[in-house]
Amino acid sequence: MQLATKLIHAGVEPDPATGAIMTPIYQTSTYVQEAPGKHKGYEYARTQNPTRKVLEQAVAAVENGTHGIAFSSGMAAIEAMMHTLQPGDKVIASNDLYGGSYRLFTRIFAKYGIEFQFVDLQDAGRLEQFADERTRLIWIETPTNPLIRIVDIQACAEIAHARGALLCVDNTFASPWLQNPLDWGADVVVHSATKYLGGHSDVVLGVVVVKDVSLAEQLYFIQNSAGAVPGPHDCWLVLRGMKTLHVRMQRHCENARQIASFLRQHPKVQQVHWCGFSDHPNHAIARKQMRDFGAMMSFVLKDDRIETAHRILSSTRLFALAESLGGVESLIGHPASMTHASIPREERLKSGLSDSLIRLSVGIEDVQDLIADLEQALEKA
Repeated sequence: MQLATKLIHAGVEPDPATGAIMTPIYQTSTYVQEAPGKHKGYEYARTQNPTRKVLEQAVAAVENGTHGIAFSSGMAAIEAMMHTLQPGDKVIASNDLYGGSYRLFTRIFAKYGIEFQFVDLQDAGRLEQFADERTRLIWIETPTNPLIRIVDIQACAEIAHARGALLCVDNTFASPWLQNPLDWGADVVVHSATKYLGGHSDVVLGVVVVKDVSLAEQLYFIQNSAGAVPGPHDCWLVLRGMKTLHVRMQRHCENARQIASFLRQHPKVQQVHWCGFSDHPNHAIARKQMRDFGAMMSFVLKDDRIETAHRILSSTRLFALAESLGGVESLIGHPASMTHASIPREERLKSGLSDSLIRLSVGIEDVQDLIADLEQALEKA
């Protein structure tokens, strides 16, 4: 089954009670049992919910995994993976990653005796220098947030497995339409389904996808025991969003290609980070492991002052100044004070995230309107 067909049909069956083609929202907290301990597969909604089960099956199918485990947010999904570790374990993570992940790693789990090292993994071979017998998990984003750096999934997987570690890929920026990390050797895929999977900025949800049965059982146990589960209506919203992921992503990517070219040619722009450029670092790897280059980009102005960036950020009319990404509407953001504010400034600068960096999530509006909006905002720079 091809991916576009999977997005509409995989994991979804007509409702057995009514034949409804859309998965119903099973809005219930508990289920009547025939006798003590005897039930029809459902006993309590934290443990199981039919709407959630269909979503988990669907996401697992489109990521070519066998088990999907849904959570109440992307951060809850990441937290669940951290709960598979033990004190004394080591995690190597990309040094250019979402600020919320950095905060969770350094301020929550580090105090429980888990060591985190943040490494520039554009050259995957650098893992050889840092991975040791205590390394249990390699954590990467590709493309990274917000510098759109590309990491070679296959190379990282080979090194991780040689060291007895798992490789987890946060695939939120790419979505399953552009990239399937499990096919390149990753053990775990994480999504903030709030973004492209949901696609309409109306739901918060996270999901983990794996192939290994024992790891899946461990994550289901954590899901049930910790209780960070999504409600059935949220699951239904993501299921609905997934049915149009392929057509949305095609327009996202078409628009992004034109906007990246416009920005690169603009006299006030110093540098544009977008992995579709042939001279973007690791562009060849992006071509290998991705189907297209995505709709996330960032850029730095020639006038590299935070005040200049703020003038642009407050001047757009269609690009909304807001957190998040992946919705049908275009968003503009300032990572240093928004998505990555939890990373100390010296760490941000070390990884290349300057104070004036602007991040775009390109939506599916008419691209000429989006370019005109950026043009008038840049005039104020």
